[in-house]
Amino acid sequence: MNRKTLRLESPADLLALVPCVLGFHPEDSLVLVVLAGEGDGSIHARVDLAPDETTMRAGVAGLMTAVRRGEARQVALIAYTDDPVLADDALDLLFDELIDEGVDWVYAIRADGFRWYDLECDDACCPPSGTPYDLTTHPITAQSVLDGQVTFRNRAALADSLIGTDTDDMEAVAEAADEAMRRFRAAAVHPLGMDEPEGARRHLVAEGYWVRDRVRRFLDSQQPLDVEEAGRIAVALVNIQVRDVAWSEMTRENAGLHVELWRDLVRRVPRDLLAAPAALLGFAAWLAGDGALAWCAVERCQEAEPDYNMARLLSQALAAAIAPSTWTPLPVEELPLFAS
Repeated sequence: MNRKTLRLESPADLLALVPCVLGFHPEDSLVLVVLAGEGDGSIHARVDLAPDETTMRAGVAGLMTAVRRGEARQVALIAYTDDPVLADDALDLLFDELIDEGVDWVYAIRADGFRWYDLECDDACCPPSGTPYDLTTHPITAQSVLDGQVTFRNRAALADSLIGTDTDDMEAVAEAADEAMRRFRAAAVHPLGMDEPEGARRHLVAEGYWVRDRVRRFLDSQQPLDVEEAGRIAVALVNIQVRDVAWSEMTRENAGLHVELWRDLVRRVPRDLLAAPAALLGFAAWLAGDGALAWCAVERCQEAEPDYNMARLLSQALAAAIAPSTWTPLPVEELPLFAS
């Protein structure tokens, strides 16, 4: 959804906004939205609700990281659960932390998918049976649909959206990748007594320029990768220097297009080639302000390659609620691959 200034006039407005900013409808979750602060106003965070106090305290600590990063003065809180005791216990932990930080909360509610309950209002103010809500008819929901935003039914559905379903295309991309790998190996079998074979170096540089040009062409035209291109780029990205060429093309302004490019590739490539495009997807999603998608991409990357460094660094940035505004694109002329 395009970033707009929204006036939240009721808990129903907040409940409609949260799926739009998260990209999915939360379940068994504690969600915090920064409404006012010194940051860029786009901070939101979600953790799983847990009956175990130690686990819940760790989750609350993660939410407070977002509060501090956003220099929040005012927040809204929602516990998504049909268990009122679990909601009260989790929010009590969070209230204590917010008070210590001098942060006010406008809303503190529990929502079960059908009704919301004000957790700081007595029965004289709010009905004890809760207040019904229907997000399907809310103007914020309608606007997100008009903006072309896809909101998944839950986080699991968002994660599943990164798994390909077109088996014929996936097999064709795997064959194209095998052919691209054969070309690389052919280029690398003629060492000239150097630390890096000259043929391999020339091939890497050529692939780096091709990746740069193909990414730029996508950004200009949104022309999807064909089967041969998907296989070729997946193999090229295995090399960290080539991957960084694609990374250097990312900016906050074009991050949404990078999400489209790398999400498509993640859904098409074999598992052994998944790590680099998944990490690029995660980084692009973070730059675009889509933390939920970024986390799912990190998980996909680590399924294929648990120790992949870019995913580890991105997970640290996400956990620390580091704002995308801190990112400075990599100057292409400083990339090691293109150094003379």
